[in-house]
Amino acid sequence: MEMVDKIWRYFWLPETKHVIAAMVVFALLSLWMVPTERRRVSSSVVLFVVCLVGQLFGAFLEALQFSNGAVFIHELFVIGSGLALFRLLAVFAFRIVLPRLGIVTVRIAEDIILMAVYAAFILARLHIVGLDPGSLLTTSAVITAVLAFSMQDTLGNLLAGVALQLDNSLHVGDWVRIDDITGKVAQIRWRQTTIRTRNGEMVVVPNSQLMRGRFLVFGRADIPNWPWRRWVWFNVTHDADPTLVIQKIEKTVGTAEIPNVARSPAPNCVLMEFGPGYARYALRYWMIDPQPDDPTDSAVRLHIHVALKRAGMRLAVPEQSVLVTDENDAYRQSVQRQEIERRTTDLRKVELFTVLNEDELKTLSASLIYAPFAAGDIIFNQGDEPHWLYLLVSGEAEMWVDFPDHPRQVFQSIKAGSTFGERGVLTGEKRPTTIFAKTDVLCYRLDPGTFEGIIRSRPEIATAVAEILTRREGELDAFKQQFANNQSSNGAAQPKIGVLDRIISFLGL
Repeated sequence: MEMVDKIWRYFWLPETKHVIAAMVVFALLSLWMVPTERRRVSSSVVLFVVCLVGQLFGAFLEALQFSNGAVFIHELFVIGSGLALFRLLAVFAFRIVLPRLGIVTVRIAEDIILMAVYAAFILARLHIVGLDPGSLLTTSAVITAVLAFSMQDTLGNLLAGVALQLDNSLHVGDWVRIDDITGKVAQIRWRQTTIRTRNGEMVVVPNSQLMRGRFLVFGRADIPNWPWRRWVWFNVTHDADPTLVIQKIEKTVGTAEIPNVARSPAPNCVLMEFGPGYARYALRYWMIDPQPDDPTDSAVRLHIHVALKRAGMRLAVPEQSVLVTDENDAYRQSVQRQEIERRTTDLRKVELFTVLNEDELKTLSASLIYAPFAAGDIIFNQGDEPHWLYLLVSGEAEMWVDFPDHPRQVFQSIKAGSTFGERGVLTGEKRPTTIFAKTDVLCYRLDPGTFEGIIRSRPEIATAVAEILTRREGELDAFKQQFANNQSSNGAAQPKIGVLDRIISFLGL
Protein backbone atom coordinates (compact mmCIF):
# COMPACT_ATOMS: atom_id res chain seq x y z
CA MET A 1 0.00 0.00 0.00
CA GLU A 2 2.90 2.30 0.78
CA MET A 3 4.37 1.52 -2.67
CA VAL A 4 1.15 2.56 -4.39
CA ASP A 5 1.04 5.76 -2.38
CA LYS A 6 4.60 6.65 -3.44
CA ILE A 7 3.81 5.96 -7.08
CA TRP A 8 0.68 8.08 -6.97
CA ARG A 9 2.40 11.02 -5.20
CA TYR A 10 5.20 11.05 -7.74
CA PHE A 11 2.84 10.66 -10.72
CA TRP A 12 -0.08 12.93 -9.76
CA LEU A 13 1.46 16.38 -9.65
CA PRO A 14 -0.59 19.57 -8.89
CA GLU A 15 -0.75 20.49 -12.59
CA THR A 16 -1.59 16.99 -13.88
CA LYS A 17 -5.36 17.32 -13.49
CA HIS A 18 -5.37 20.68 -15.29
CA VAL A 19 -3.35 19.29 -18.21
CA ILE A 20 -5.67 16.26 -18.56
CA ALA A 21 -8.77 18.49 -18.35
CA ALA A 22 -7.39 20.82 -21.05
CA MET A 23 -6.59 17.84 -23.28
CA VAL A 24 -10.12 16.43 -22.95
CA VAL A 25 -11.85 19.79 -23.55
CA PHE A 26 -9.80 20.76 -26.59
CA ALA A 27 -10.04 17.26 -28.08
CA LEU A 28 -13.85 17.21 -27.82
CA LEU A 29 -14.18 20.75 -29.23
CA SER A 30 -11.85 19.95 -32.12
CA LEU A 31 -13.66 16.72 -33.00
CA TRP A 32 -17.00 18.52 -32.95
CA MET A 33 -16.06 21.73 -34.82
CA VAL A 34 -13.47 20.42 -37.33
CA PRO A 35 -14.27 16.78 -38.12
CA THR A 36 -11.78 16.90 -41.03
CA GLU A 37 -8.95 16.98 -38.46
CA ARG A 38 -10.23 13.84 -36.71
CA ARG A 39 -7.10 11.85 -37.55
CA ARG A 40 -4.72 14.52 -36.22
CA VAL A 41 -6.76 14.96 -33.02
CA SER A 42 -6.97 11.21 -32.44
CA SER A 43 -3.22 10.69 -32.87
CA SER A 44 -2.53 13.56 -30.42
CA VAL A 45 -4.85 12.01 -27.82
CA VAL A 46 -3.22 8.58 -28.24
CA LEU A 47 0.26 10.11 -27.84
CA PHE A 48 -0.91 11.95 -24.71
CA VAL A 49 -2.32 8.75 -23.16
CA VAL A 50 0.89 6.84 -23.95
CA CYS A 51 2.94 9.59 -22.29
CA LEU A 52 0.73 9.44 -19.19
CA VAL A 53 1.40 5.72 -18.99
CA GLY A 54 5.12 6.46 -19.39
CA GLN A 55 4.99 8.99 -16.54
CA LEU A 56 3.28 6.36 -14.40
CA PHE A 57 6.11 3.96 -15.22
CA GLY A 58 8.64 6.63 -14.19
CA ALA A 59 6.81 7.01 -10.89
CA PHE A 60 7.05 3.22 -10.44
CA LEU A 61 10.85 3.35 -10.94
CA GLU A 62 11.09 6.21 -8.45
CA ALA A 63 9.22 4.13 -5.89
CA LEU A 64 11.82 1.37 -6.47
CA GLN A 65 14.65 3.86 -5.73
CA PHE A 66 15.90 4.02 -9.36
CA SER A 67 16.04 7.79 -9.20
CA ASN A 68 18.27 8.54 -12.19
CA GLY A 69 16.31 6.38 -14.57
CA ALA A 70 13.02 7.59 -13.09
CA VAL A 71 13.89 11.26 -13.67
CA PHE A 72 14.97 10.63 -17.26
CA ILE A 73 11.86 8.60 -18.15
CA HIS A 74 9.52 10.98 -16.31
CA GLU A 75 10.86 14.09 -18.08
CA LEU A 76 10.92 12.31 -21.43
CA PHE A 77 7.23 11.47 -21.21
CA VAL A 78 6.33 14.88 -19.73
CA ILE A 79 7.87 16.47 -22.81
CA GLY A 80 5.94 14.01 -25.00
CA SER A 81 2.62 14.82 -23.31
CA GLY A 82 3.37 18.54 -23.64
CA LEU A 83 4.06 18.17 -27.37
CA ALA A 84 0.76 16.28 -27.79
CA LEU A 85 -1.13 19.01 -25.94
CA PHE A 86 0.48 21.81 -27.99
CA ARG A 87 -0.30 19.89 -31.19
CA LEU A 88 -3.95 19.76 -30.19
CA LEU A 89 -3.91 23.44 -29.22
CA ALA A 90 -2.55 24.23 -32.69
CA VAL A 91 -5.55 22.50 -34.29
CA PHE A 92 -7.90 24.47 -32.07
CA ALA A 93 -6.15 27.80 -32.75
CA PHE A 94 -5.43 27.50 -36.48
CA ARG A 95 -8.58 25.62 -37.52
CA ILE A 96 -11.22 27.12 -35.20
CA VAL A 97 -10.24 30.39 -33.52
CA LEU A 98 -8.24 32.23 -36.19
CA PRO A 99 -10.58 31.43 -39.15
CA ARG A 100 -13.50 32.83 -37.14
CA LEU A 101 -11.49 36.01 -36.66
CA GLY A 102 -10.89 36.26 -40.41
CA ILE A 103 -7.21 35.27 -40.14
CA VAL A 104 -6.04 32.53 -42.52
CA THR A 105 -2.50 31.17 -42.14
CA VAL A 106 -0.60 28.94 -44.53
CA ARG A 107 0.27 25.42 -43.41
CA ILE A 108 4.03 25.97 -43.38
CA ALA A 109 3.64 29.06 -41.16
CA GLU A 110 1.59 26.94 -38.74
CA ASP A 111 4.32 24.30 -38.69
CA ILE A 112 7.03 26.91 -38.04
CA ILE A 113 5.09 28.44 -35.15
CA LEU A 114 4.37 25.01 -33.68
CA MET A 115 8.03 23.97 -33.95
CA ALA A 116 9.09 27.18 -32.18
CA VAL A 117 6.64 26.39 -29.36
CA TYR A 118 7.99 22.82 -29.19
CA ALA A 119 11.56 24.10 -28.93
CA ALA A 120 10.72 26.64 -26.24
CA PHE A 121 8.86 24.01 -24.19
CA ILE A 122 11.69 21.47 -24.46
CA LEU A 123 14.32 24.02 -23.43
CA ALA A 124 12.14 25.09 -20.49
CA ARG A 125 11.78 21.51 -19.24
CA LEU A 126 15.52 20.91 -19.63
CA HIS A 127 16.19 24.02 -17.57
CA ILE A 128 13.83 22.76 -14.86
CA VAL A 129 15.80 19.51 -14.48
CA GLY A 130 19.09 21.44 -14.28
CA LEU A 131 20.44 21.16 -17.85
CA ASP A 132 21.90 24.42 -19.22
CA PRO A 133 20.18 25.15 -22.59
CA GLY A 134 23.07 27.48 -23.59
CA SER A 135 25.62 24.67 -23.68
CA LEU A 136 23.18 22.49 -25.56
CA LEU A 137 22.67 25.16 -28.20
CA THR A 138 26.43 25.69 -28.58
CA THR A 139 26.99 21.99 -29.15
CA SER A 140 24.04 21.64 -31.52
CA ALA A 141 25.21 24.62 -33.59
CA VAL A 142 28.25 22.66 -34.80
CA ILE A 143 26.10 19.65 -35.59
CA THR A 144 23.59 21.87 -37.40
CA ALA A 145 26.35 23.40 -39.57
CA VAL A 146 27.57 19.96 -40.61
CA LEU A 147 24.04 18.79 -41.40
CA ALA A 148 23.27 21.97 -43.35
CA PHE A 149 26.35 21.48 -45.55
CA SER A 150 25.49 17.85 -46.28
CA MET A 151 21.76 18.53 -46.90
CA GLN A 152 21.94 21.63 -49.10
CA ASP A 153 19.34 20.44 -51.62
CA THR A 154 16.87 19.34 -48.97
CA LEU A 155 17.25 22.59 -47.03
CA GLY A 156 16.88 24.53 -50.28
CA ASN A 157 13.55 22.82 -50.91
CA LEU A 158 12.43 23.49 -47.34
CA LEU A 159 13.30 27.19 -47.46
CA ALA A 160 11.75 27.52 -50.91
CA GLY A 161 8.52 25.99 -49.61
CA VAL A 162 8.48 28.47 -46.74
CA ALA A 163 9.07 31.39 -49.12
CA LEU A 164 6.37 30.25 -51.57
CA GLN A 165 3.71 30.26 -48.91
CA LEU A 166 4.82 33.24 -46.87
CA ASP A 167 4.89 35.56 -49.91
CA ASN A 168 1.56 34.11 -51.24
CA SER A 169 3.11 33.06 -54.56
CA LEU A 170 1.04 29.88 -54.62
CA HIS A 171 -2.09 28.60 -52.91
CA VAL A 172 -3.69 25.19 -52.85
CA GLY A 173 -6.29 25.26 -55.63
CA ASP A 174 -4.35 27.61 -57.95
CA TRP A 175 -4.07 26.68 -61.64
CA VAL A 176 -0.44 26.77 -62.80
CA ARG A 177 1.76 25.94 -65.78
CA ILE A 178 5.34 24.81 -65.15
CA ASP A 179 7.23 24.03 -68.36
CA ASP A 180 4.97 21.47 -70.07
CA ILE A 181 2.93 20.67 -66.93
CA THR A 182 -0.50 22.26 -66.44
CA GLY A 183 -2.76 21.53 -63.50
CA LYS A 184 -4.15 22.53 -60.12
CA VAL A 185 -2.00 22.82 -57.00
CA ALA A 186 -3.08 19.97 -54.72
CA GLN A 187 -0.53 20.30 -51.87
CA ILE A 188 2.32 22.56 -50.80
CA ARG A 189 4.64 20.77 -48.43
CA TRP A 190 7.99 21.60 -46.89
CA ARG A 191 9.96 19.83 -49.61
CA GLN A 192 7.72 19.68 -52.69
CA THR A 193 4.58 20.99 -54.35
CA THR A 194 2.09 18.48 -55.78
CA ILE A 195 0.17 19.37 -58.94
CA ARG A 196 -2.86 17.45 -60.19
CA THR A 197 -3.20 17.55 -63.97
CA ARG A 198 -6.47 17.39 -65.90
CA ASN A 199 -5.70 13.74 -66.67
CA GLY A 200 -5.69 12.93 -62.94
CA GLU A 201 -1.88 12.61 -62.77
CA MET A 202 -0.10 13.77 -59.60
CA VAL A 203 3.15 15.59 -60.46
CA VAL A 204 5.63 16.27 -57.63
CA VAL A 205 7.79 19.37 -58.22
CA PRO A 206 10.67 20.25 -55.82
CA ASN A 207 10.13 23.67 -54.26
CA SER A 208 13.65 24.78 -55.16
CA GLN A 209 12.78 24.26 -58.85
CA LEU A 210 9.81 26.61 -58.48
CA MET A 211 11.99 29.28 -56.89
CA ARG A 212 14.79 28.99 -59.48
CA GLY A 213 12.55 28.85 -62.55
CA ARG A 214 9.44 30.59 -63.84
CA PHE A 215 5.87 29.36 -63.47
CA LEU A 216 2.58 30.77 -64.74
CA VAL A 217 -0.47 31.19 -62.47
CA PHE A 218 -3.66 31.57 -64.52
CA GLY A 219 -6.32 30.78 -61.92
CA ARG A 220 -6.34 31.72 -58.23
CA ALA A 221 -8.18 29.72 -55.59
CA ASP A 222 -8.98 32.87 -53.58
CA ILE A 223 -10.42 34.75 -56.60
CA PRO A 224 -13.52 32.93 -57.91
CA ASN A 225 -14.36 33.20 -61.61
CA TRP A 226 -11.00 34.74 -62.50
CA PRO A 227 -11.22 34.77 -66.34
CA TRP A 228 -8.41 33.29 -68.42
CA ARG A 229 -7.99 34.46 -72.01
CA ARG A 230 -7.98 31.74 -74.63
CA TRP A 231 -7.14 31.85 -78.34
CA VAL A 232 -9.09 29.91 -80.95
CA TRP A 233 -7.50 29.97 -84.41
CA PHE A 234 -9.29 29.45 -87.74
CA ASN A 235 -8.61 30.08 -91.42
CA VAL A 236 -11.08 31.55 -93.90
CA THR A 237 -10.75 31.77 -97.68
CA HIS A 238 -9.68 35.08 -99.25
CA ASP A 239 -13.05 35.65 -100.91
CA ALA A 240 -14.58 36.52 -97.50
CA ASP A 241 -14.45 40.17 -96.48
CA PRO A 242 -12.32 40.36 -93.26
CA THR A 243 -14.55 43.08 -91.84
CA LEU A 244 -17.62 40.88 -92.19
CA VAL A 245 -15.81 37.84 -90.78
CA ILE A 246 -14.82 39.77 -87.65
CA GLN A 247 -18.31 41.25 -87.21
CA LYS A 248 -20.09 37.90 -87.63
CA ILE A 249 -17.83 35.99 -85.26
CA GLU A 250 -17.78 38.65 -82.54
CA LYS A 251 -21.56 39.02 -82.63
CA THR A 252 -22.21 35.26 -82.62
CA VAL A 253 -19.85 34.34 -79.78
CA GLY A 254 -20.53 37.55 -77.84
CA THR A 255 -24.31 37.01 -77.71
CA ALA A 256 -24.48 33.20 -77.55
CA GLU A 257 -25.10 31.42 -74.24
CA ILE A 258 -21.91 29.31 -74.17
CA PRO A 259 -21.16 27.65 -70.81
CA ASN A 260 -17.88 28.73 -69.18
CA VAL A 261 -17.40 31.72 -71.52
CA ALA A 262 -17.37 35.12 -69.79
CA ARG A 263 -19.57 37.90 -71.15
CA SER A 264 -17.17 40.52 -69.82
CA PRO A 265 -14.54 41.12 -71.10
CA ALA A 266 -16.29 40.54 -74.43
CA PRO A 267 -14.75 38.18 -77.01
CA ASN A 268 -12.94 39.82 -79.89
CA CYS A 269 -11.81 38.54 -83.26
CA VAL A 270 -8.59 39.70 -84.97
CA LEU A 271 -7.02 39.11 -88.38
CA MET A 272 -3.53 37.77 -87.68
CA GLU A 273 -1.95 37.04 -91.07
CA PHE A 274 -2.45 36.13 -94.73
CA GLY A 275 -1.35 32.75 -96.02
CA PRO A 276 -1.45 30.86 -99.30
CA GLY A 277 -5.16 30.64 -100.02
CA TYR A 278 -6.38 31.72 -96.61
CA ALA A 279 -6.60 34.53 -94.04
CA ARG A 280 -5.73 33.46 -90.50
CA TYR A 281 -7.99 34.75 -87.70
CA ALA A 282 -7.98 34.36 -83.92
CA LEU A 283 -10.96 34.62 -81.62
CA ARG A 284 -9.85 35.69 -78.15
CA TYR A 285 -12.35 34.97 -75.39
CA TRP A 286 -12.23 34.70 -71.59
CA MET A 287 -12.74 31.32 -69.90
CA ILE A 288 -14.20 31.27 -66.38
CA ASP A 289 -13.12 27.82 -65.13
CA PRO A 290 -9.80 26.41 -66.44
CA GLN A 291 -10.79 22.79 -65.78
CA PRO A 292 -12.91 22.12 -68.94
CA ASP A 293 -10.56 24.00 -71.29
CA ASP A 294 -10.77 21.74 -74.36
CA PRO A 295 -14.59 21.24 -74.18
CA THR A 296 -15.07 25.02 -73.94
CA ASP A 297 -12.73 25.64 -76.90
CA SER A 298 -14.68 22.99 -78.82
CA ALA A 299 -18.01 24.73 -78.11
CA VAL A 300 -16.57 28.07 -79.27
CA ARG A 301 -15.24 26.48 -82.48
CA LEU A 302 -18.69 25.00 -83.12
CA HIS A 303 -20.28 28.45 -82.92
CA ILE A 304 -17.59 29.86 -85.23
CA HIS A 305 -18.22 27.09 -87.75
CA VAL A 306 -21.99 27.50 -87.96
CA ALA A 307 -21.68 31.31 -88.04
CA LEU A 308 -19.39 31.09 -91.08
CA LYS A 309 -21.73 28.63 -92.80
CA ARG A 310 -24.73 30.89 -92.23
CA ALA A 311 -22.80 33.79 -93.77
CA GLY A 312 -21.81 31.73 -96.80
CA MET A 313 -18.11 31.82 -95.85
CA ARG A 314 -15.83 28.81 -96.12
CA LEU A 315 -13.13 27.58 -93.77
CA ALA A 316 -9.81 27.28 -95.59
CA VAL A 317 -8.33 23.86 -94.95
CA PRO A 318 -4.95 23.01 -96.51
CA GLU A 319 -5.54 20.10 -98.83
CA GLN A 320 -4.27 18.49 -101.99
CA SER A 321 -6.75 16.39 -103.87
CA VAL A 322 -7.59 15.37 -107.40
CA LEU A 323 -11.32 15.10 -107.89
CA VAL A 324 -12.56 13.44 -111.01
CA THR A 325 -16.34 13.33 -111.25
CA ASP A 326 -18.34 12.85 -114.38
CA GLU A 327 -21.21 15.18 -113.62
CA ASN A 328 -23.35 16.12 -116.55
CA ASP A 329 -26.21 18.55 -116.61
CA ALA A 330 -28.79 15.81 -116.12
CA TYR A 331 -27.07 14.62 -112.92
CA ARG A 332 -26.88 18.11 -111.46
CA GLN A 333 -30.51 18.80 -112.31
CA SER A 334 -31.53 15.53 -110.68
CA VAL A 335 -29.74 16.43 -107.42
CA GLN A 336 -31.29 19.89 -107.43
CA ARG A 337 -34.75 18.48 -108.10
CA GLN A 338 -34.49 16.03 -105.22
CA GLU A 339 -33.41 18.82 -102.85
CA ILE A 340 -36.33 21.05 -103.90
CA GLU A 341 -38.78 18.17 -103.43
CA ARG A 342 -37.44 17.54 -99.93
CA ARG A 343 -37.77 21.21 -99.02
CA THR A 344 -41.25 21.37 -100.56
CA THR A 345 -42.30 18.45 -98.37
CA ASP A 346 -41.07 20.37 -95.30
CA LEU A 347 -42.97 23.51 -96.38
CA ARG A 348 -46.26 21.61 -96.76
CA LYS A 349 -46.15 20.84 -93.02
CA VAL A 350 -45.95 24.51 -92.05
CA GLU A 351 -49.22 26.22 -91.12
CA LEU A 352 -48.20 29.53 -92.69
CA PHE A 353 -47.73 27.99 -96.15
CA THR A 354 -50.81 25.73 -96.31
CA VAL A 355 -52.61 28.26 -98.55
CA LEU A 356 -49.90 28.06 -101.24
CA ASN A 357 -50.19 25.83 -104.31
CA GLU A 358 -47.52 23.43 -105.53
CA ASP A 359 -45.78 25.89 -107.89
CA GLU A 360 -45.63 28.56 -105.17
CA LEU A 361 -44.15 26.06 -102.72
CA LYS A 362 -41.47 25.06 -105.23
CA THR A 363 -40.66 28.73 -105.81
CA LEU A 364 -40.15 29.19 -102.08
CA SER A 365 -38.12 25.95 -101.86
CA ALA A 366 -35.67 27.13 -104.48
CA SER A 367 -35.09 30.36 -102.52
CA LEU A 368 -34.46 28.79 -99.11
CA ILE A 369 -30.97 29.36 -97.67
CA TYR A 370 -29.32 26.85 -95.34
CA ALA A 371 -28.84 28.43 -91.86
CA PRO A 372 -27.61 26.23 -88.96
CA PHE A 373 -27.26 27.52 -85.38
CA ALA A 374 -25.43 26.02 -82.42
CA ALA A 375 -27.03 25.64 -78.99
CA GLY A 376 -26.83 28.99 -77.22
CA ASP A 377 -26.85 31.13 -80.37
CA ILE A 378 -29.09 34.20 -80.56
CA ILE A 379 -30.85 33.93 -83.93
CA PHE A 380 -32.11 37.49 -83.71
CA ASN A 381 -32.73 40.01 -80.93
CA GLN A 382 -35.83 41.92 -79.96
CA GLY A 383 -35.77 45.25 -81.80
CA ASP A 384 -33.69 44.01 -84.78
CA GLU A 385 -34.66 44.91 -88.33
CA PRO A 386 -36.57 42.09 -90.09
CA HIS A 387 -34.32 40.67 -92.80
CA TRP A 388 -35.38 37.00 -92.96
CA LEU A 389 -38.24 34.59 -92.38
CA TYR A 390 -37.04 31.37 -90.71
CA LEU A 391 -38.25 27.78 -91.06
CA LEU A 392 -37.11 25.50 -88.22
CA VAL A 393 -36.38 22.02 -89.63
CA SER A 394 -34.81 20.31 -86.61
CA GLY A 395 -33.94 21.16 -83.03
CA GLU A 396 -35.69 23.47 -80.58
CA ALA A 397 -35.60 27.24 -80.07
CA GLU A 398 -37.12 29.56 -77.48
CA MET A 399 -38.89 32.89 -77.85
CA TRP A 400 -37.91 35.47 -75.22
CA VAL A 401 -39.53 38.81 -74.44
CA ASP A 402 -37.65 41.71 -72.81
CA PHE A 403 -39.53 44.08 -70.50
CA PRO A 404 -38.32 47.46 -69.19
CA ASP A 405 -39.12 46.68 -65.55
CA HIS A 406 -38.86 42.87 -65.53
CA PRO A 407 -36.18 40.32 -66.34
CA ARG A 408 -36.29 38.53 -69.67
CA GLN A 409 -39.18 36.03 -69.88
CA VAL A 410 -39.57 32.87 -71.97
CA PHE A 411 -42.75 33.21 -74.04
CA GLN A 412 -42.86 29.82 -75.73
CA SER A 413 -40.78 27.04 -77.27
CA ILE A 414 -40.47 26.67 -81.03
CA LYS A 415 -40.47 23.10 -82.30
CA ALA A 416 -39.35 21.64 -85.61
CA GLY A 417 -41.76 22.44 -88.45
CA SER A 418 -42.52 25.96 -87.19
CA THR A 419 -41.73 29.36 -88.64
CA PHE A 420 -40.74 32.58 -86.93
CA GLY A 421 -39.88 36.09 -88.06
CA GLU A 422 -42.72 36.18 -90.62
CA ARG A 423 -44.53 39.13 -89.04
CA GLY A 424 -41.63 41.53 -89.54
CA VAL A 425 -41.08 40.36 -93.12
CA LEU A 426 -44.73 41.04 -94.08
CA THR A 427 -45.34 44.23 -92.06
CA GLY A 428 -41.88 45.81 -91.81
CA GLU A 429 -42.10 45.96 -87.99
CA LYS A 430 -39.00 45.38 -85.88
CA ARG A 431 -38.59 42.05 -84.16
CA PRO A 432 -41.01 41.86 -81.20
CA THR A 433 -39.11 39.01 -79.49
CA THR A 434 -35.67 37.44 -79.17
CA ILE A 435 -35.16 33.95 -80.60
CA PHE A 436 -32.64 31.71 -78.80
CA ALA A 437 -31.33 28.34 -80.01
CA LYS A 438 -32.02 26.03 -77.07
CA THR A 439 -30.38 23.09 -78.88
CA ASP A 440 -28.39 22.76 -82.07
CA VAL A 441 -30.94 23.75 -84.72
CA LEU A 442 -31.18 23.54 -88.49
CA CYS A 443 -33.08 26.37 -90.15
CA TYR A 444 -33.83 27.58 -93.62
CA ARG A 445 -34.22 31.30 -94.05
CA LEU A 446 -36.23 33.01 -96.74
CA ASP A 447 -35.60 36.49 -98.05
CA PRO A 448 -38.62 38.85 -97.94
CA GLY A 449 -38.68 39.45 -101.68
CA THR A 450 -39.66 35.90 -102.67
CA PHE A 451 -42.61 35.64 -100.27
CA GLU A 452 -43.74 39.17 -101.09
CA GLY A 453 -43.71 38.31 -104.79
CA ILE A 454 -46.09 35.39 -104.25
CA ILE A 455 -48.50 37.51 -102.17
CA ARG A 456 -48.41 40.29 -104.75
CA SER A 457 -49.32 37.80 -107.47
CA ARG A 458 -52.23 36.45 -105.36
CA PRO A 459 -53.38 39.16 -102.89
CA GLU A 460 -56.07 36.85 -101.50
CA ILE A 461 -53.31 34.87 -99.78
CA ALA A 462 -52.69 37.87 -97.55
CA THR A 463 -56.05 37.31 -95.82
CA ALA A 464 -55.25 33.71 -94.84
CA VAL A 465 -51.75 34.64 -93.71
CA ALA A 466 -53.12 37.61 -91.72
CA GLU A 467 -55.50 35.32 -89.79
CA ILE A 468 -52.58 33.16 -88.64
CA LEU A 469 -50.45 36.15 -87.70
CA THR A 470 -53.39 37.80 -85.88
CA ARG A 471 -53.80 34.73 -83.67
CA ARG A 472 -50.10 34.64 -82.87
CA GLU A 473 -50.03 38.37 -82.18
CA GLY A 474 -52.95 37.99 -79.78
CA GLU A 475 -51.13 35.28 -77.85
CA LEU A 476 -48.03 37.47 -77.58
CA ASP A 477 -50.05 40.53 -76.48
CA ALA A 478 -51.80 38.47 -73.78
CA PHE A 479 -48.42 37.28 -72.51
CA LYS A 480 -47.03 40.81 -72.41
CA GLN A 481 -50.11 42.03 -70.53
CA GLN A 482 -49.10 39.88 -67.54
CA PHE A 483 -46.08 42.12 -67.01
CA ALA A 484 -47.71 45.47 -67.92
CA ASN A 485 -50.11 45.84 -64.95
CA ASN A 486 -47.98 48.38 -63.11
CA GLN A 487 -46.90 50.37 -66.15
CA SER A 488 -48.33 53.85 -66.38
CA SER A 489 -50.19 54.86 -69.52
CA ASN A 490 -50.37 58.42 -70.83
CA GLY A 491 -53.88 58.92 -72.09
CA ALA A 492 -56.20 56.42 -73.70
CA ALA A 493 -54.66 53.60 -75.73
CA GLN A 494 -54.78 54.12 -79.47
CA PRO A 495 -56.68 51.52 -81.52
CA LYS A 496 -54.35 48.99 -83.06
CA ILE A 497 -54.30 48.57 -86.83
CA GLY A 498 -55.12 45.03 -87.93
CA VAL A 499 -52.44 42.70 -89.29
CA LEU A 500 -54.10 42.51 -92.72
CA ASP A 501 -54.18 46.29 -93.01
CA ARG A 502 -50.52 46.46 -92.04
CA ILE A 503 -49.60 43.82 -94.66
CA ILE A 504 -51.57 45.66 -97.36
CA SER A 505 -50.06 48.99 -96.41
CA PHE A 506 -46.46 47.66 -96.23
CA LEU A 507 -46.62 45.68 -99.48
CA GLY A 508 -48.68 48.30 -101.28
CA LEU A 509 -51.41 45.87 -102.34
